[in-house]
Amino acid sequence: MDVGGAIAGAGEGYTDIPIISRLYFTGAFLTTAGGQIWRLITTYLFFGMFSIDFLFHMYFLVRYCRMLEEGDFRGKTAHFVLMIMFGVIFMTGVAPFVSVHFLGSSLTFMMVYVWGRRNEDMRMSFLGFFTFNAPYLPWVMLMFSVLLGNPVTIDAIGILVGHTYYFLEYVYPAVAEIRGWRVKRILEPPRVLHWICGTPIDHLHQD
Repeated sequence: MDVGGAIAGAGEGYTDIPIISRLYFTGAFLTTAGGQIWRLITTYLFFGMFSIDFLFHMYFLVRYCRMLEEGDFRGKTAHFVLMIMFGVIFMTGVAPFVSVHFLGSSLTFMMVYVWGRRNEDMRMSFLGFFTFNAPYLPWVMLMFSVLLGNPVTIDAIGILVGHTYYFLEYVYPAVAEIRGWRVKRILEPPRVLHWICGTPIDHLHQD
């Protein structure tokens, strides 16, 4: 076995991940590996101790965070960061009422939900047992997560927040345009975020 080649291949794959997805994945991996106590930020980076469940969530985090950043949010880094900020703020507000302390899994489920709704016609297979359309993926993941012994609340929060974001970002603007409402978009990145991310301010987020 060519260990050097395997390490080089892994390193190349890591550097191919878009910047925001790579930063989130790195933070989540290092926080879990270090076993840090949660704080306001690390609560979204800690995925529990190393286990099958940890690998399960790491896979979906990297895959769908990356697919969103390279797909719908290509060239729209400010919008992608805003989506993550929306999820963090919303989940932080909900967590105390349901006694949830670690929200990394919830944020992952949010991303999977949004990706699934944006790819409604894509057919998927879960472990080769059955096929389904992409919007059902978070529900299949939820079922599998429960089978691994996880509480349903954590992942359900991600689905709820993902649905809220999807409505505000994609459904509301279309309805507002049809009905002639004055406010056409609610989730628009501020100028400072565009400046930090290096994206053009007049770049509208389109379907």
